[in-house]
Amino acid sequence: MAGIGFSLNRLFQKKGVLNLCRAYAYAGAVAIGPMVMGVCLLIGISFVSQVAGMPQNEREIMNCMLTYSLLVSLFVSSFFNMILTRYISDMLYEGKRERVMPSFFGALAIMLPICFVGYGIFLTFSGVPIVYRIVSMWFAMIMIVVWTQMNYLSALKDYRSIALGFASSMLTGFLLALVLAMIRRGTVLSLMFCVIFAYGIMGTWYLILMLGYFPHGKGSPFTYLRWFDKCRALAFTGVFVNLGLYGHLMIMYFGPLHRRIMGLFFAAPSYDIPSLTAFFSILITTISFVTSVEVRFYPEYRQYYSLFNDKGSISDIEAAEDRMVEVLSRELSYCGCRQIVSTVLFVVFGGFIMDILPLGMMDLGKGIFRTLCVGYGLYAIANALMLILLYFEDYTGSVAATGAFALVANSITIWQAARGDTAYYGWGFMAGAIVYFIIALLRLEWSTRRLPYLLLGRQSAASAQDSGPFTSLENILTRIDKRSKISEKMARPVLLDGSRKAVRPRRK
Repeated sequence: MAGIGFSLNRLFQKKGVLNLCRAYAYAGAVAIGPMVMGVCLLIGISFVSQVAGMPQNEREIMNCMLTYSLLVSLFVSSFFNMILTRYISDMLYEGKRERVMPSFFGALAIMLPICFVGYGIFLTFSGVPIVYRIVSMWFAMIMIVVWTQMNYLSALKDYRSIALGFASSMLTGFLLALVLAMIRRGTVLSLMFCVIFAYGIMGTWYLILMLGYFPHGKGSPFTYLRWFDKCRALAFTGVFVNLGLYGHLMIMYFGPLHRRIMGLFFAAPSYDIPSLTAFFSILITTISFVTSVEVRFYPEYRQYYSLFNDKGSISDIEAAEDRMVEVLSRELSYCGCRQIVSTVLFVVFGGFIMDILPLGMMDLGKGIFRTLCVGYGLYAIANALMLILLYFEDYTGSVAATGAFALVANSITIWQAARGDTAYYGWGFMAGAIVYFIIALLRLEWSTRRLPYLLLGRQSAASAQDSGPFTSLENILTRIDKRSKISEKMARPVLLDGSRKAVRPRRK
């Protein structure tokens, strides 16, 4: 978790506004880079399509293809992301760095087929041309690779290369799309290719960084599946967060504001545009959380836990716990204050900016935007509290908070969409965020009063469970992987001194 934090700490210790800006820029590239790139490319490609003179129906189907593929990739990867993060941190802590990279390829070996089958069924009956189906599937698969890579990048200390890869890929994709628009070659397929090309550059760049940092693979690529049985609540936490965060968007595609673009592709521009715009209000808190936790909280957290391993005295442990909780409380308060300021600025000045930009937002959209700004602000603070629960391994609290968030946000949004009352759209998500914040805050207060129990008692109980359906699946996939490698070796001919005869290797 603290890989980039240690590197950022050197920049924060240096004086000057430039170093401070660099530190926050690097933190943002790692923490929210792909998500910001997705939103910016959606807006940028939409602008370029207007410059290219594309018909409105083609612009709308392109936006639907991008949005649907992004959401599919997020939902598929959400079940694996937190488990992979836990597995990576465990392997790094145990000094088994050679087992990290196989898990990356093993995760993709499962996620990509799931995406291909699930999303492929939808695209087959979507009613769009086959070339549109191909590029949509291509984009979704590339996004799954990028989302998975983000779990590994926090361990890298080469933050400059990470930021450079993010900036260069985004700029390349946008400039290529702009050039195509200038020469009147801007079509749905060409602009989709620009987006895929940009994310392809990012994925390739990050893969090179990962291969340069982690040693060559050793062990089964499916060992991480055992962590699903050990930390099952983590997987559901990731799923519930994404359901609560993006579920209301999908529900609105079938509500009163929806429009059928082509086949099974629907859109709700009156809700999508305010939601994407309001999403930017939480970026400052996301970056602030990374810099606060990585740079200030983690050293105290590590010191507290090391006292248990190094046989520290009870007085030292209690003093370290008090310092850690004090730093945590201070940094979370700072994050909350920053988010309040950001939300107020977006609510006050957002309407004026929307009138200037060619977004075509009416009074209904502005009302939804203000409501979602408050909802996203509460979500950002609640999500920071939930991540601290994960630091203390309170998985029960995290899954309860995120589950309530997803249930309340989507249930109320479905009820609003069924009633057809557009006056209070966005209130469902805001209500879910309020419940998320209250439960996470109360649970964190409960956890910080019982840290020794969570550290000693809960870990012993969790480590006892080392079997389950995912462990059985890991054994099956490992045997298949070994057989395929043996078959590959058996089929590979060995030439002797350049002669044409091939000698098969003996079976061991």
